[in-house]
Amino acid sequence: MRYADTTEIGVAMTSGGENLLPILDAPGIERMRPLFGLHNQQLSEILQEFSVSAYRVGQLSRAIYRNWIEDLADVTNLSKDLRDRLTQAGYHIGLPSIVETYKSVDGTERYLISTYDGQTVETVWMPEGDDGEAGDGSETGYHDSTICVSSQIGCAVNCQFCLTAKLGIIRNLTAGEIAGQVVAVLKRHAVQIGRDRINLVFMGMGEPFLNYDAFMDAVRLLVHEVGIAESRMTVSTSGIMPGILRFAQEPVRPKLAISLNASNDKVREQIMPITRKWDIQHLVNAVRQVPLRSKEKLTFEYVLLGGVNDQLSHADEAGKLLRRVGRPLKVNLIVWNPGPHMPYDMPPPHRVMEFQARLKHNGIPAFIRRPRGRDIYAACGQLKRTVAVRTNPLLPVFPFLPDEP
Repeated sequence: MRYADTTEIGVAMTSGGENLLPILDAPGIERMRPLFGLHNQQLSEILQEFSVSAYRVGQLSRAIYRNWIEDLADVTNLSKDLRDRLTQAGYHIGLPSIVETYKSVDGTERYLISTYDGQTVETVWMPEGDDGEAGDGSETGYHDSTICVSSQIGCAVNCQFCLTAKLGIIRNLTAGEIAGQVVAVLKRHAVQIGRDRINLVFMGMGEPFLNYDAFMDAVRLLVHEVGIAESRMTVSTSGIMPGILRFAQEPVRPKLAISLNASNDKVREQIMPITRKWDIQHLVNAVRQVPLRSKEKLTFEYVLLGGVNDQLSHADEAGKLLRRVGRPLKVNLIVWNPGPHMPYDMPPPHRVMEFQARLKHNGIPAFIRRPRGRDIYAACGQLKRTVAVRTNPLLPVFPFLPDEP
C-alpha cells in the first residue's frame, strides 16, 4: 500500500479535504507481464533479453497498437519460437476486455471493462458525441463519435453530486488499462484510425491529475502508437493545481477542461470539498499558465444543480469570474444527471436556457452538453459500476435541443 504524496500530484482527499486516503496499486500486477501499455523503448528492452533483431520491436508494437491483436500466438510476424519464449517468460498482450455492455435508447453504450486484478472500470461510447467539443476551437464534426475514458477505479475527490464519489478510491489505473479502454472500444466498433473521426474525453471515473504519470503515459501511447491526435482529446480536472502546472509543460497534451461548477468558493466548497485546498483563484492562476494551440479554447464545465448554483446571479458572477481568466475559453453547461439517494434536483429546462443566455450576455460562449445514456447510468457523474440497470421511462433522455453545430 502506498499513500498519495501531497508535494506532487497524488492528493487523495476525504470529504473534509484534509486526510489522505490510501491509493492502492493493483495487487499482483508486478507478477504479471502485460505488453499492452509499454512504449517502444520498454518493448525493445524486453526483446533484447531474447537476442532478436531490433526491427522486431516495430513488428510487435504494430501488432499491439495498430492491429489490436489480443493473443501473442496470433502475432504471426514473430517466429513461433519467440512467441513461445515470451509466453513462457510470463508475457502476454494484456489488452483489457469488455465484460458487460449496457445500451441506451439513444445509442450510447456503457461498458464494464476488466482490469488485470479482476476489478472492472467503466467506459462509455457515444455515437455522435454529446456536443462537448462545440466551440472549443477543435475541428470536430457534429457526427463524430466520442469515447469517455476512466483514469482510476473510483475517485477520491468526493464531489457531492457525483455517483462515482460514492465508491471512494479503489486504485489508480495503469497506462495500459487507460489506453486499453480506448482500444477495446475502438475494436468493438471497428473504428479505422485515420478514416473515422473519433474524440476521446478523459472524463470517466477518477481524477486524471491524481494519477498523472499513468494518464500521460496513456496519452503518449494513444498519440504515438495508436495514432489518435492529441487535439482530439480532452482531459477534465476538478482543479488539481500542481497537475495543471505540470500539464502546462507537456509537449504533447490533450485540451484542458476545468470542472468549475460554481461561481464562488462558498458554493463550490459545499459541492466540491477540494476547493478547501485550491480555491477558484488558484485555478484561475494555474490555467493562465497553460499554452493554447491555434484557435484552441479552455473549457470550463458547469454542472447545473437545481436551486444550488443555477440562478441568474450565479451566471452573472461566473461571467465576471471567467472574464478575469484572460484566455480564450468557453463554458459547457451540464444538467445534473440523477442518481439514487442523491440530494439534488435537475433544474427545469427554462432555467438552463436562461442561464446560458445570461452567460452569453456577459460575453462568455456557453454550450449545453447533451446528456447521453442517462437511462443506463452512462451520463456525466453517473459512473459507479452499476450492474442492475432499470430504465426509468419518466427520466428524459434529451430534455434540451442541442446547439447548432
